[in-house]
Amino acid sequence: MSTLSTSLPGGTWTLGDLTVTRFGYGAMQLAGPWVMGPPADRDGALAVLRAVADLGITHIDTSGAYGPHITNRLIRQALHPYSDSLRIVTKVGATRDREGGWPPARRPEDLRRAVHENLQDLGLETLDVVNLRLGDAQGPQPGSLAEAFETLVELQRQGLIRHLGVSNATAEQVAEARSIAPIVCVQNMYNLAHRQDDELIDELAGQGIAYVPFFPLGGFTPLQSSALTAVASRLDATPMSVALAWLLRRSPNILLIPGTSSVAHLHENVTGAGLSLSDEDLAELDEIGR
Repeated sequence: MSTLSTSLPGGTWTLGDLTVTRFGYGAMQLAGPWVMGPPADRDGALAVLRAVADLGITHIDTSGAYGPHITNRLIRQALHPYSDSLRIVTKVGATRDREGGWPPARRPEDLRRAVHENLQDLGLETLDVVNLRLGDAQGPQPGSLAEAFETLVELQRQGLIRHLGVSNATAEQVAEARSIAPIVCVQNMYNLAHRQDDELIDELAGQGIAYVPFFPLGGFTPLQSSALTAVASRLDATPMSVALAWLLRRSPNILLIPGTSSVAHLHENVTGAGLSLSDEDLAELDEIGR
């Protein structure tokens, strides 16, 4: 029986009845270029996953679309049989085409197939958390999620899924999902420069629902990047470290899933997320997204 480490930055959070470290790991970068095909260094990818476990990280984010199938199979090879404390969160609702695109796959038959493929590739009988990926590569798009989400609820009733979440969703879609069944997390793009979900994050925090931002350094303008770099230089830290530390401070329900294919970079991210930010630092960083 393994014990849960609480020495990682940010401590822990509970997804439904599952406790995870707020500092997690996103497995997307373990696949090949453009998240297609196998990694050039398979042993290196397996080493990163084993380092994740050794650090006490208990939240791994993945998807059957990564590779496709590649990251899930790497996770299984590196870590199965899984630690009692490890939680694997996956996504369904998009697939891959030959051009490397991410076309939606949200018909009931698509979702059922994706859940069964995730179970098989990961070597599990029940998936801890499944996020329904909405929108497209440009971001969230309006529209009802009812048919797709109800399909996942049915799979949950069958015992194939423990908890549900949504990804790349509008605030209206989050509310619609919650009107159908409980959710434990929302996974959207959010960072220092892109703060469109500020209100949603605070609302979810009050409801005990996690918010999982992706692209912690995505979409910065040159001016915003230079402002972040200036703060990072003053703190003798990397911009990524400052961005991750700010996210942990932003709200207690924020969970981090930075990805990397390097053990050294993994350790750097963990250390960086523990960076101590003063009130003055926070005030200056808050100006970046205003």
